[in-house]
Amino acid sequence: MAYNLLKGKKGIIFGALDENSIAWKVAERAKKEGAEFTLTNAPIAMRMGAINKLAEATGSTIIPADATSLEDLDNLFTKSMETLGGKLDFILHSIGMSPNVRKGKEYGDLNYEWFLKTIDISGLSFHKVMQVAEKKDAMNEWGSIVALTYIAAQRTFPDYSDMAEAKSVLESIARSYGYRFAKLKKVRVNTISQSPTVTTAGKGISGFNAFLDFAERQSPLGNASAEECADYVITMFSDLTKKVTMQNLFHDGGFSSTGITNELMEKLSE
Repeated sequence: MAYNLLKGKKGIIFGALDENSIAWKVAERAKKEGAEFTLTNAPIAMRMGAINKLAEATGSTIIPADATSLEDLDNLFTKSMETLGGKLDFILHSIGMSPNVRKGKEYGDLNYEWFLKTIDISGLSFHKVMQVAEKKDAMNEWGSIVALTYIAAQRTFPDYSDMAEAKSVLESIARSYGYRFAKLKKVRVNTISQSPTVTTAGKGISGFNAFLDFAERQSPLGNASAEECADYVITMFSDLTKKVTMQNLFHDGGFSSTGITNELMEKLSE
């Protein structure tokens, strides 16, 4: 069911790779709620994915951009405003990649050049996106900027490796730029800390399936799906959350507030 929550709103959605991507689900739901938007991803990710299919389904324009490149971002915002016919009301940052995780490097044997890439792609790019948006005066008042994160920014999950540091940077940037953007344009900036989700990125983490089961048993409401995360993102883009900013919002079925559950205890006693 659609409610026209984003009727007349315009935005940019970063990170849709394939039908498993949260960004993909957000784009589908945003379209149903009346939004217009451009889609973007790094050129290499676009070659691996099926973003053209999503663009056709949502009537969206694809503008390739490396989110770590200020030049690419400048072009993305310029062309997005031209395509959409005005300033933006929302941005989704759904970007994350660790060369160390992909190549199976142990946390005690990280490649530091790769580590810096992890920080740049998964954390610092969020600052770059907002800095370019600010300098180009691309956001409307009461706009909303959301980035996806994970609880490993606060708690240790060994196989998450240097992505944990990147997510900590991401969340700190959301608070700092959230304050700045609120003062400049009443734009709100938040992160959503999602349950472990079966996406292309998630499946690349060692032991992911076992952890998915653990999180399901540890969450009173169960893990939140990609579709449910999209629903939450849409509420954050809507005018129903105009005074929510600088927050890290847990969307995890209660995982983040639960010590232990009976379901997990029963599993451990088997």
